[in-house]
Amino acid sequence: MADTRMTQDTSSGQGKPLGPVAAVFVAAGIGSVVLGLLTTLAEASKGISDFLQLNARVGPLSGKTIFATVAFLVLWGIFHVMWKDKEFEAKKIFTWTAVMVAIAVLLTFPIFFQLFAAD
Repeated sequence: MADTRMTQDTSSGQGKPLGPVAAVFVAAGIGSVVLGLLTTLAEASKGISDFLQLNARVGPLSGKTIFATVAFLVLWGIFHVMWKDKEFEAKKIFTWTAVMVAIAVLLTFPIFFQLFAAD
C-alpha cells in the first residue's frame, strides 16, 4: 500500500502541502455535521424550528442550509489560513471527513431525527 504522506520539500516548489486540501475536507465534514445537528434540533424544538425559518415558503430548511453553509465557509477560511503550509496524512483526513459525513447522514435521516420530535 502506498504511503499517502507527502515527503517532498514544499519550499522548493516541487510539491504542495496537503494543508489546504485538509482544510476544505475538514470544514466540509464539520459543515455536514452542523446541518445534521440543526435538522435534529429543529425537529426537537419548535423554538429552534421557528428560528431557522428564514423564508416562510421554504420553512426551517432555509436556515439549516444557510447556517451550515456559513459554518463551512468560515471554517474553511480559518483552517486554510492555519494549515496552508502544513502537512497532513491524507488517509487520516479522509477518514475523519468520512466519519463526520456518516454522522451527518445519520442526523439527517428521518427515522433518526423523528425520534426527537416535539409533540
